[in-house]
Amino acid sequence: MTLRRQPRKFTNSGYLDGQLLIAMPAMADRRFARSVIYMCAHSDEGAMGLIINQRAPNLSFADLLERLQLLDEESEANIPPEVLRMAIHVGGPVEPERGFVLHSSDYFTPSSTLPISDEVCLTATIDILKALAAGEGPNKAILALGYAGWAPGQLESEIHANGWLSCQADLDLIFDLDVEEKYERALSKLGIDPMHLVNAAGHA
Repeated sequence: MTLRRQPRKFTNSGYLDGQLLIAMPAMADRRFARSVIYMCAHSDEGAMGLIINQRAPNLSFADLLERLQLLDEESEANIPPEVLRMAIHVGGPVEPERGFVLHSSDYFTPSSTLPISDEVCLTATIDILKALAAGEGPNKAILALGYAGWAPGQLESEIHANGWLSCQADLDLIFDLDVEEKYERALSKLGIDPMHLVNAAGHA
């Protein structure tokens, strides 16, 4: 599936670009249990998104930079502390060795950045990691390994089968460091208490 350069608006087209996808409690696939997914692309060609509330275990941003040979003792001392503390997320089960950075739109590279909304972009090149390490990256960012992908019509079928809810995204929820609270926060945007949520489909 090819990512489109210009995102479609869900309210006009029926597509979920820039929306949050929220797993229903009865989600059968354990990889997506209690997951919140930011949808980066959705069209009749399929769909692609990044899980934003699953941390990669035992892997830090510094570890990743070392593996990519972008970090040594001298350069580590110059990296902003908040960048070194950046968590690595599990973006999804597809291509788990591939990195994606979901970020605020204050960083943009014409040749490699995909604008998803006015506020959120996606970049999947090593240049953004170098920019982050140099303190020149976006103000807000999530680094994810892998992504969630759907074949044409697959996501629509899962929604109709009561697998997912959807809602509007906001920057605070997307980039909040407290990933454990994102599932409940996403449901609360729909006015739903997860303790009383029944297995019924719907979207905002």
